[in-house]
Amino acid sequence: MAAATASISRTSAPTVTGSNSSEFRFFLSCDISLPLTFRVLQAPIPPPAQDGLDKKVSELFVECKLYIDGVQFGLPVNTRLESSGPPYCWNELITLCTKYRDLTSLAQLAFTVWDVSSGEGRSVVGGATIFLFNSKKQLKTGRLKLRLWPQKEADGRVPTTTPGKVPKNERGEIERLERLVNKYERGQIQHVDWLDRLAFSAVDRVKERECEKLENLFPSLVVEFCGFEHRVVFQESGANFYAPAPVSLSNELVTVWDPELGRTNPSEHKQLKLARSLTRGIIDRDLKPSSNERKFLQRIIKYPPTRDLQADEKQLVWKFRFSLMSEKKALTKFVRSVDWSDIQEAKQAVELIGKWETIDVADALELLSPDFKSEEVRAYAVSVLERADDEELQCYLLQLVQALRFEKSDKSRLAHFLVNRALSNIEIASFLRWYVVVELHNHAYARRYYSTYDMLEDEMMKMIAREDGDEDGFRLWQSLSRQTELTAQLCSIMKDVKNVRGSAQKKIEKLRQLLTGVFSELTNFDEPIRSPLAPKILLTGVVPQESSIFKSALNPLRLTFKTASGGASKIIFKKGDDLRQDQLVIQMVSLMDRLLKLENMDLQLTPYRVLATGQDEGMLEFIPSSSLAQILSEHRSITSYLQKFHPDEDGPFGITAQCLETFIKSCAGYSVITYIMGVGDRHLDNLLLSDDGCLFHVDFAFILGRDPKPFPPPMKLCKEMVEAMGGTESQYYTRFKSYCCEAYNILRNNSSLILNLFKLMERSNIPDISSDENGTLKLQEKFRLDLDDEEAIHFFQALINESVSALFPQMVETIHRWAQYWR
Repeated sequence: MAAATASISRTSAPTVTGSNSSEFRFFLSCDISLPLTFRVLQAPIPPPAQDGLDKKVSELFVECKLYIDGVQFGLPVNTRLESSGPPYCWNELITLCTKYRDLTSLAQLAFTVWDVSSGEGRSVVGGATIFLFNSKKQLKTGRLKLRLWPQKEADGRVPTTTPGKVPKNERGEIERLERLVNKYERGQIQHVDWLDRLAFSAVDRVKERECEKLENLFPSLVVEFCGFEHRVVFQESGANFYAPAPVSLSNELVTVWDPELGRTNPSEHKQLKLARSLTRGIIDRDLKPSSNERKFLQRIIKYPPTRDLQADEKQLVWKFRFSLMSEKKALTKFVRSVDWSDIQEAKQAVELIGKWETIDVADALELLSPDFKSEEVRAYAVSVLERADDEELQCYLLQLVQALRFEKSDKSRLAHFLVNRALSNIEIASFLRWYVVVELHNHAYARRYYSTYDMLEDEMMKMIAREDGDEDGFRLWQSLSRQTELTAQLCSIMKDVKNVRGSAQKKIEKLRQLLTGVFSELTNFDEPIRSPLAPKILLTGVVPQESSIFKSALNPLRLTFKTASGGASKIIFKKGDDLRQDQLVIQMVSLMDRLLKLENMDLQLTPYRVLATGQDEGMLEFIPSSSLAQILSEHRSITSYLQKFHPDEDGPFGITAQCLETFIKSCAGYSVITYIMGVGDRHLDNLLLSDDGCLFHVDFAFILGRDPKPFPPPMKLCKEMVEAMGGTESQYYTRFKSYCCEAYNILRNNSSLILNLFKLMERSNIPDISSDENGTLKLQEKFRLDLDDEEAIHFFQALINESVSALFPQMVETIHRWAQYWR
């Protein structure tokens, strides 16, 4: 028997057992009369197989026979079905008098489709035979597409001459997709609404494309078998286990079903309870770990937050819980060691947490992950976050909004904490409002985020203007609401601009015409609007003549706004693109920049601001710069470009030392960060360089190792960048490698914080994160936590050498440039 399945038993009483939801054994006894039922859906018979059929009105009927061990069982069941033409859709439920208890592991259903439209007898369209159990003795469920053998009546012999299952070597893309759809319908693939719509749309396009290739089509019959709550496995009469498989002298894999797999051992459970008994609390207080136990505990404490503890590790942490209370890093491991289903043990754990050495904010973020359900534990984590200042809190605000979905109530302590901090900081209030607004589109958690939005609005409206001249709550909320009105107007403008046919210049003229005409109120706001990207900046209107569009498929707007202080703010507005992933990456760049600066290491990073204002729209801060592709095209080299803006005859390569140092540092910073984040699709068009020497990356559609290009290098370090440093033998290149290795070790030391933040984003529906359940583990691998600092330096230097010497990416870059030229 398989522990993670259900079983058909002819002798057992009806019962359900198991230790958890994935380890049920479901027994259907002989006293339960469950008839064998299935549904005939359609027969998508392609034109080549329609010989003899009336194309206007065809009358078909399906004959179904049950064969048990090659012998027909009972009378055939016929259902006469009519359809006006292909595909022949029936959706007919067929119920046999046979019960599931009567089946054997070799039971088969034989389907034959007959054409009776001519009125002169009947002719065979095709037949197919299907086993009711697979090779693992599991009952087949869900929708199945059977290949019909043309002009051949189905037989139930073993082996059959009309197998409905398509051989592996003949399966095409359609068969692969249909198997995945079947798994999806059975609940074996997680349902994600927005991703499902995209996937099924792509599946439909593939089917349409394949259907045009008539040679790839064959007559088929789609049937749907009923399903059960748990997997059903065939079992012979008698004891509830399989007889041992005969030992074979060959190397074949033998499957042996273990009925106790995954179930708790009663004696071990009893021993565990005695060892963790509350009466031992007095003894455990004075326990001190031995030298070996101390080493083992230190190794457990250093585990990354992604690692689950084994039973013996949990037992050891619980045993020495009192001696670990002075080590703040041990708290998260202790919480993982608690049996929270035991009320008394959970109560003692909560008391100990209150007396434990106060943990860092990074560990508090771990306690807000979906791994921790206890409200007391999550409330403690919030109490730690309350000590963080506003600047630090903004670094984690995006993840804290995601953590709201893991709370048990809509008005949790975390929600109240975020709202209260927003009342005293307009930047936190603005970003919190936008992060929540974007999540309102998520139907599964819409109620939770509507509740948070209402809390924020209600509390802000109650605010009274202070004596220092600050606005009251009503006016503050109105200033935030007008941001939404502004984005709605920009969406309308983008729609009108995209509808303009012709050159980019015509689109730019249309944009400026709209800003001075229909949308002229945008040139001078009645009241200043807080910038969604930087809420402390007040925007007073758009400057039409300084606004333009970018040459790309989505035609994003580049808008210049006047500010209340007399300056200008340049913003890019995009519609039709999901900016949530870019927003996350830039947030991580900003966080890593902060972590490096805390260690007195400024690598001249450019974490420009990104804000998703919807699931397919958002804003980006515009940084004056040029792409490396454009620079190399116009100036031949990066050095020539920098010489134009920062010439110095006495400086290195004719450039001021400060400018070259800025370039080297920024190259090092982004090399390390893009490697850790697994940023893909790097080419010279999304590497930008400002005239002060700051290099930075844009466009983060591929992260965590995903890359549309084959054989990508570990990091984007093109030969032109190395040449600007004087080549691989220069002192400046050596300095570049030194910066890289030092930054890598600093970020490795903060890996827990970065991993905890990503853990909170796993269910955020961001494409590259939600589509890969191992995304956080991939991120963890990049830190190489198994190495010490010196080994990590050698490892990263090897990565740099590999990236610089990689030839294939240079070939791909050349192809990309040609593609851009001919576009």
